[in-house]
Amino acid sequence: MAGLPKKEANVLRGHEGAVLAARFNGDGNYCLSCGKDRTIRLWNPHRGIHIKTYKSHGREVRDVHVAPDNSKLCSCGGDRQLFYWDVSTGRVIRKFRGHDSEVNAVKFNEYASVVVSAGYDRSLRAWDCRSHSTEPIQIIDTFSDSVMSVCLTKTEILAGSVDGTVRTFDIRIGRELSDDLGQPVNCISMSNDTNCILASCLDSTLRLLDRSTGELLQEYKGHTCKSYKMDCCLTNTDAHVTSGSEDGFIFFWDLVDASVVSSFRAHASVVTSVSYHPKDDCMITASVDGTIRVWKT
Repeated sequence: MAGLPKKEANVLRGHEGAVLAARFNGDGNYCLSCGKDRTIRLWNPHRGIHIKTYKSHGREVRDVHVAPDNSKLCSCGGDRQLFYWDVSTGRVIRKFRGHDSEVNAVKFNEYASVVVSAGYDRSLRAWDCRSHSTEPIQIIDTFSDSVMSVCLTKTEILAGSVDGTVRTFDIRIGRELSDDLGQPVNCISMSNDTNCILASCLDSTLRLLDRSTGELLQEYKGHTCKSYKMDCCLTNTDAHVTSGSEDGFIFFWDLVDASVVSSFRAHASVVTSVSYHPKDDCMITASVDGTIRVWKT
């Protein structure tokens, strides 16, 4: 398939053990990864260079997100804490404690003034990065199982849970909308036009929902996703959907007709993370095999 990245351009090695997430920064020039070895690593994926390692977590690091201006990052994991870091010095500015169990996912809002986290304790928590309080400014605990994934818009928090729901919280008016997919949700991501939500479910199916109506628009199958938290996303043009698979493969589907347009063996083990470049046809994938791979056309 022309235009989709499937040529390996670089392999980023350095993590000891499984890599649990890898994410491009806002302009796609750098990427961050985190994993079982309790570290976060900053890379230039295009040159294959490791820039910096961030160490402070006491257990595995499950997710990392960098602020839009690249100056701060937030991370979370098995030690139940959120860390708020200065990117250039590698210093932890603040630790947010309050989750009763492991923290699965973390995101900055667009101003990087607030961090929202999703936890095994069935809650979402919002934290103010500018105040010195370590208490959450908001707790949402209407879920009946672990919250695995979170996305933010200007006015909403969206989350996917093992209870089978994708929920949208309008923070201005305090309204909650819930779409029940009937299967445990382990990752959600938004289309670039923000009209759709892509949800990865543990029945090896990705589901595309209309954000305004909750209508199921399409389902994507072929990969294996039964027991691992695995990322899914849309390409930067919203033309294709992509996800990893527990057998080490990467899949690309046509957004509209859900046909598999490309699939290839990317890793020796489970693909935990996929991140698509914001502008170019380039993606990074991370795996339980300990590597991060950079793919170009």
